[in-house]
Amino acid sequence: MEDRHHNLIRSTPFFQGLPEGIVEKATAHLVTRSHPANQVILLENDWGSSVYFILEGWVKIRTYNLEGKEVTLNILGKGEIFGEMAALDEVPRSTDVITLAPTVIGNMPAQDFVQLIYSEPMAGVRLAQLMGRRLRQVNRRLRLRESDSMSRVADTILFLADGQGKQTSEGVEIPNLPHRELSSLSGLARETVTRVLTKLEKKGLIKRDQDILRIPDINALEKMIV
Repeated sequence: MEDRHHNLIRSTPFFQGLPEGIVEKATAHLVTRSHPANQVILLENDWGSSVYFILEGWVKIRTYNLEGKEVTLNILGKGEIFGEMAALDEVPRSTDVITLAPTVIGNMPAQDFVQLIYSEPMAGVRLAQLMGRRLRQVNRRLRLRESDSMSRVADTILFLADGQGKQTSEGVEIPNLPHRELSSLSGLARETVTRVLTKLEKKGLIKRDQDILRIPDINALEKMIV
């Protein structure tokens, strides 16, 4: 594995604090691959032969509702992991994964990941923390499904900030995703999302450019949720 990619995998939250020898052994067979935007990485019902670490870029986790409409369940970025549940359960995958930007992903054989969980207690703790955070995020979004559109869009932005936010001197930055992705995440029509984003921007609660959406004050945005 290239030194740069080794450093990236070592710096992911999942591996931070684990003994160097454990990390070296666990990543011995890890293979890195570069993917363009809008490429399907995994399909629903694929078997879980690998666990994936995002080293650069970001992906969306997608499924479909009963009417066949695409539903974005999550957006994951640098340092995050996916595919771990299928590896542990030894069942087919339940969602699709598609890149949203040029992305570098580290593929770890599922058996190496499972062996790591069995042999290193801290790895099991990290996995439990990951599952706990995702469950809290899902619960929060479910509670807001009956809220007004302003609350739902604000919460979607905060949800992305929790997972992908980068703290800067000007606030927290997240990828400026296409409105269709924010629409799918929030469960609102794209036109409604566009209208609410414009209102939030006029209030100074968000700032947007081509690639970045900036939140100057997280607490102020949270106050928009009712």
